[in-house]
Amino acid sequence: MNFSTLLSLVLMLVQLWPCSLSTQNHSAQSTDLSFTAVRRVKRGWVWEPLFATEEQTSMVPVYIGQLKSDLDKQDGNLKYILTGEGAGSTFIIDENNGKIYVTQKLDREKKSFYTLRAQAISRSTQLPVEPESEFIIKVRDINDHEPQFLDGPYVATVPEMSPEGTSVTQVTATDGDDPSYGNSARLLYSLIQGQPYFSVEPKTGVIRMASQMDRETKDQYLVIIQAKDMVGQAGAFSATATVTISLSDINDNPPKFQQRLYHMSVSEEAPVGTTVGKVFAEDSDIGENAAMNYSIEEDSSGVFDIITNNETQEGIILLKKRVDYESKRRYSIRAKVVNRYIDYRFLKEGPFEDKTVVKISVEDADEPPVFTLENYVMEIAEGAMIGSLVGVVTARDPDDDDSPVRYSIVHGMHLKRLFSINEHNGTIITTRPLDREIASWHNITVTATETRNPEKISEANVYIQVLDVNDHAPEFSKYYETFVCENAVSGQLIQSISAVDQDDSAEGHRFYFSLAQEATNNSHFTVKDNQDNTAGIFTAKSGFRRQEQFYFYLPILILDNGNPPLTSTNTLTITVCDCDTEVNTFYCRYGAFMYAMGLSTEVLVAVLACILILLAIRQQRKKSPFSEKMEEFRENIVRYDDEGGGEEDTEAFDISALRTRTVMRTHKPRKKVTTEIHSLYRQSLQVGPDSAIFRQFISEKLEEANTDPTVPPYDSLQTYAFEGTGSLAGSLSSLGSNMSDADQSYDYLTDWGPHFKHLAGMYASHRSAGD
Repeated sequence: MNFSTLLSLVLMLVQLWPCSLSTQNHSAQSTDLSFTAVRRVKRGWVWEPLFATEEQTSMVPVYIGQLKSDLDKQDGNLKYILTGEGAGSTFIIDENNGKIYVTQKLDREKKSFYTLRAQAISRSTQLPVEPESEFIIKVRDINDHEPQFLDGPYVATVPEMSPEGTSVTQVTATDGDDPSYGNSARLLYSLIQGQPYFSVEPKTGVIRMASQMDRETKDQYLVIIQAKDMVGQAGAFSATATVTISLSDINDNPPKFQQRLYHMSVSEEAPVGTTVGKVFAEDSDIGENAAMNYSIEEDSSGVFDIITNNETQEGIILLKKRVDYESKRRYSIRAKVVNRYIDYRFLKEGPFEDKTVVKISVEDADEPPVFTLENYVMEIAEGAMIGSLVGVVTARDPDDDDSPVRYSIVHGMHLKRLFSINEHNGTIITTRPLDREIASWHNITVTATETRNPEKISEANVYIQVLDVNDHAPEFSKYYETFVCENAVSGQLIQSISAVDQDDSAEGHRFYFSLAQEATNNSHFTVKDNQDNTAGIFTAKSGFRRQEQFYFYLPILILDNGNPPLTSTNTLTITVCDCDTEVNTFYCRYGAFMYAMGLSTEVLVAVLACILILLAIRQQRKKSPFSEKMEEFRENIVRYDDEGGGEEDTEAFDISALRTRTVMRTHKPRKKVTTEIHSLYRQSLQVGPDSAIFRQFISEKLEEANTDPTVPPYDSLQTYAFEGTGSLAGSLSSLGSNMSDADQSYDYLTDWGPHFKHLAGMYASHRSAGD
């Protein structure tokens, strides 16, 4: 085995076997590294133990080991040489005996081992007697580092009343010494401050609860933990850390009222919703554990209510109903408070609620008068005499002094003309007769004012119903146009009639129809009551002659069922008509109208012919209107003025002034003639020539002609004729004819009977000649 192999084996043994085999102890602390002397069989090094300990002084070299070859004869012929890391500076060797010394202070935390090479040289030959060999010197650790709490200071939270042994937090210290050798880095934890509430596990640093603690007694603790190396042995280093432990709140305390009895007051004038007062319950808990709800118990009156202010945790007592000093002056209620969130683990300790008594006094105030009723309903018959009693309103001062009250009517001056009130006793009377048909109800407002304090005023509504009195006689429900044909037979129904009554009947109206006394001997017509508020008019004879009598006036008596019953006589006008076998009412109405106007058939035909001629002329003129693109020219326009001088008063005008778009008169769009005529025809079936509808139509056409800006500046004749009522033939006027140039056939006129024979022949001849 050569020197290099032997040296390698020695180094491996040093790595695996840290125990010291040294036969010499040069230092009390040199216990880390040693080399075992290994003697080679034939030739090699003889090693003495080598020691190198950190923190050794460098002032005096310290022996750490020896190199010795088995060829060394102790004659001084061999010379030992040391090379490698720190050789000559940190480590030196005695070249005569191979002893190695350390001359400088070593720090294991900076460099834990050194690699060196040894060689033995013959002094005589200056040649190596052994091959150069490499070896390692390890630096032995000493306890030169204190423990450190790198994460401190610590903060932890644990729920109050946690059971003993509950883990709070863990603290950890570190030590820079070698943890694999000795006890330099072996730490031991202990509690310096925090007993008897907390404890710490010596090896792990886990802090635990040592007893149950109440946050309401103390909510924060400062714990000091110490860490010692060398397992707490003498000469060990130590360090401390602070742990701030807070107790979190749990709901383990019920709310408590500050007072067992509260006194409050409220004015009787206070409106609903007024704050009467506040109650407050304390809860030692915090946050949602202190949240609470207030309620009221034992208040049968229901006058007060309580709500919770979630920000201040106060109970606010509110007025739920109006109070009256004269009715009740004191109230006593019981208020209750309950935790909103309950921790059922602590229910065994008692209910989480509390109660208190609140006494509330009602303060007297000067109140306005009070009516016996908020609304009064009264009745009076229509037509009652002025000064008739309607009813009485009553109000009184609710205060103890009972001030007199003055009454008056407000809201509408027109009501004062119908009613008045006695300001002393509240009696309401009429000042005018009342008519139910004009107004069946009257609503008035009555005020009551204290005479001693006019600012105290109250109001009440009075609804007065006007009761119906049978003061209106029945009458025809509408205007009847009744006709009878000359060839009518006896017993023929010519008209059905009905009646109306402005009075109000609670049982419903019932009308009875009969001939008036003066017509009982009438042998021409009879009246039959249908017993359903209608009646029929029948002929009492056969055959009538228009030449003898054109109209019959039939008085009809109508009786109502009022109390007392009223009657009225209504006259029915019956017109005799010349009818064909089919009793066509058109001929009847046409003939009656002409007879009433005093016109013959020939005159009517002439009027219609004039209307057709005028319309044709007007249409022809409209086909050639003035063109705005024509060359401007001037023309004399004769203006007629009743105040002027007639034709001699003339003045020249620029024709362009007539063409301007600015028209002083308001323009109305022209209506379609055909539509108007058809509308007039439909209306003429119900009205006569003296009807308001007919007069309105004439007025509208006149206004349209006066304000139409498109009409040429000359006077024209507007002619309108009423063509009769109820004509089945329709209109004969050309106003409703087609405005185009298309030919029209009037051969149908020959089918209208002998009365239109002359008109049909004249017009048909005219059309033939035109063709």
